[in-house]
Amino acid sequence: MTSETRILVVKLSSLGDVFHALPAVHAIRCHLSARVDWVTQPEYEELVRCFTDVDRVLLFHRKAAFRRMGTLLREVRAEKYDLAVDFQGLMKSATIVAAARADRTIGPSYHREGSRLFYNEIAGSPDRSRHAVLQAFDCAKYLGVPDAEKRFPVSFPAAEINTNHPRIMFIPCSRWPTKNWPADRFADLGRRLVNRLGATLYLAGGPADRDVCASIESSSKGVLNLCEKTTLPELGGILQEMDLVVTVDTGPMHMAAAVGTPVVAIFGPTNPERTSPFGTRHRIVHAGIEHSHKSWRKVGPGAILSISVEQVAEEVFQVLGNPNVKG
Repeated sequence: MTSETRILVVKLSSLGDVFHALPAVHAIRCHLSARVDWVTQPEYEELVRCFTDVDRVLLFHRKAAFRRMGTLLREVRAEKYDLAVDFQGLMKSATIVAAARADRTIGPSYHREGSRLFYNEIAGSPDRSRHAVLQAFDCAKYLGVPDAEKRFPVSFPAAEINTNHPRIMFIPCSRWPTKNWPADRFADLGRRLVNRLGATLYLAGGPADRDVCASIESSSKGVLNLCEKTTLPELGGILQEMDLVVTVDTGPMHMAAAVGTPVVAIFGPTNPERTSPFGTRHRIVHAGIEHSHKSWRKVGPGAILSISVEQVAEEVFQVLGNPNVKG
């Protein structure tokens, strides 16, 4: 392949999964000296524009797929791609890859829904016991990229923050109730961190998280509630300025890990082997349940409720240092 190699990347969702694919995309782009076009859903458009390896963002409109799919497929067909890589592994993403009419089309080992029919090649062998970043990186290794350090090249807008250290962000909500640690426990943890560390606390979340964040805000002094007040790129810039993030298993957790901010992640029903914050600086507080079941969605709220404030506080203090010394 020449220096003008054109690559189409398809990774539509979700927030965390988009970050899981980024190290592989970066490695492939560097190895092939390529130009990268990335197909994603509209809610992640501005985020993917912050990925420094991406030259162009194309949109798959999930909520109007039948009406607007034709426009996307025409955009894809209008380009001449040397390589199309599907990191999603579903029928809808495979259809986009097929439309590219690239010289090579590669699908992931975790392909489903018959999407295998649309790929010329499959990267790696199925092994879902690994972290999702490593699964996605199979595509890079398949193309001859050395199994080197996994990098997350992002450029978020700088955030001007002048509050005291340590700066700690709470991300208390995910889309699934069984993954959410109770608001009163976040509030209790917040009071301990303010009293023992002199911490400045931040809250982040979307519209559905308004009440939970308001409850935590009202329970402690010095809490800055950013719920609903930031775009994803703006949140990324703020996460860069944090000393620590305490979060449930949710998309922004992976943003924090990508910008190098230490994370204490609270896992109840989900398996941290696959979806924990990637890297060595992070701590996991896990309910310790078995993950032999087919779907974590069948696990009740008892898993996350088994995790105490003391357990999470201990990990926070381990990351930040002596809990008796104020920042």
